[in-house]
Amino acid sequence: MNPTQSMRDAMKKATTEMLVLFMLRQKPMYTYQMAQEVSRLTQGVLTYNTMYLAVYRLQENGFIEEAEKRIEDGRARIYLGITSSGQCYYDQLRTEYKLFTATLETLMNMDGHLYAEGKNG
Repeated sequence: MNPTQSMRDAMKKATTEMLVLFMLRQKPMYTYQMAQEVSRLTQGVLTYNTMYLAVYRLQENGFIEEAEKRIEDGRARIYLGITSSGQCYYDQLRTEYKLFTATLETLMNMDGHLYAEGKNG
């Protein structure tokens, strides 16, 4: 496997719950719709074959819930919504994400300047 693809897969896995909660903050959606919208909104940079495992975990923990069932094109669609505890969890995830990525970016920007005595010091 391509090392950059492996990193992308790991990052997607680590951020899927945050992304599901983000999408449900916008409006109630069903799982497949969320995946399609993420792909559309990111011009295909972020694509998810499945968000179902994250959705199940979030439901089990009370962070999202069934908001509505509709029959569309002969299919039952279960629209999900974010709960108040899901809002809090989203805020915690966003805070941690921002801290992690900002700290990592700050460190990476020190490349070549980290140690005064040189690269091997």
